Amino acid sequence: MTATQPAARVGRADAARTVQAFLSANDPATMSAVEFLGRRFDAGLAWVHAPRGSGGLGWDRGLQVDVEQAMEDAGAKPADILRNPIGLGMAAPTVLAHASSDLKERLLRPLWTGEEVWCQLFSEPGAGSDLAGLATRAVRNGDEWTIDGQKVWTSYAHIAKWAMLLTRTDPTAPKHKGMTYFLLDMSAPGVHTRPLRQATGQASFNEVFLDDVRISDAYRISDPGSGWSTARTTLVNERAMIGGFEPKREDGHMGRLAEMWRNRPELRTGERFGTVVDAWIRVEVARLANERTRQLMTSGEPGVEGSGAKVTAATNNQLVTRVLARLDPSAALDYDDWSIGNDARVRPETYHYVRARAYTIEGGTTEILLGQIADRILDLPRELKLDPNLSWQDIPK
Repeated sequence: MTATQPAARVGRADAARTVQAFLSANDPATMSAVEFLGRRFDAGLAWVHAPRGSGGLGWDRGLQVDVEQAMEDAGAKPADILRNPIGLGMAAPTVLAHASSDLKERLLRPLWTGEEVWCQLFSEPGAGSDLAGLATRAVRNGDEWTIDGQKVWTSYAHIAKWAMLLTRTDPTAPKHKGMTYFLLDMSAPGVHTRPLRQATGQASFNEVFLDDVRISDAYRISDPGSGWSTARTTLVNERAMIGGFEPKREDGHMGRLAEMWRNRPELRTGERFGTVVDAWIRVEVARLANERTRQLMTSGEPGVEGSGAKVTAATNNQLVTRVLARLDPSAALDYDDWSIGNDARVRPETYHYVRARAYTIEGGTTEILLGQIADRILDLPRELKLDPNLSWQDIPK
């Protein structure tokens, strides 16, 4: 296979030879995860469908599954989704789809290796579920934009190097047509982050204040006023990522419940039996159904299916934690495999149960996502809404 070989001619056997040649020259056991991932990116084996120089080889998207399996068989650690979930799950597909070649070259490699963490500056105090109602203002001054506003509920903002930023650039346009999408360096002057203490004791969410922040027009990744279409790329990948995050049977919370059930026969009585079996079946059905969502994520084309996966994941997550609490409150409230925001003030005895409440809000509230499913999949009558041609500045606030 040559460097100029068309993607259509690259088959599974060709891909396997390429991966094995890479592994022969790059033993994951002899280098750090960051170094190995960097070399993997340079070889085009991060996202094989991406262009050369952007972590890919221009191959068919479906070959990514084969690459991941070969890497796992060789003992290579994958990109750390727990360290940089917003970067890998949401920023990467957005940058690949919409950013300039220069931005792809600058941003994608350290995103992939986990050296630069990302966050998402979308939600605002007055525009959470109604994201298109956001008010953060961006005003153009020659080759720069000046940003003023406030964002909220921003995971990872306290450690992020980069952010996806959605702004209002034309308040006279309808709310979905007056937004513009930027990539923001979180170390820029005027960016201020303040943690929000959660019920779990963590402070992994943040408020972010943008005061006279200057962004070069080179970091704009949508046409002025067309940020909503770019934001949809981010949002569908976010929902698919949350909903399709646990691909293995009895992963996560369900694994804890199953282990308790098998190791403690005194719990297997009466109503408890039906409750646990019902939870197991629901989680397993969702896992199998979500395989399609994960395939769409691999292809870079998740749609409304991601909304369904996210709703189901949130509902099942809360169901399993409730069952755990009923069976054994002490076990249900014990949680020690932290991923972000851990500090001395965290109360691990309450985290497991309390954190499950957030999944029906983050990544799109359940009510909003059910509305999308009703509208776009079931073709049910739409809810009454404001005139879509009404300018943002004229909407009652």
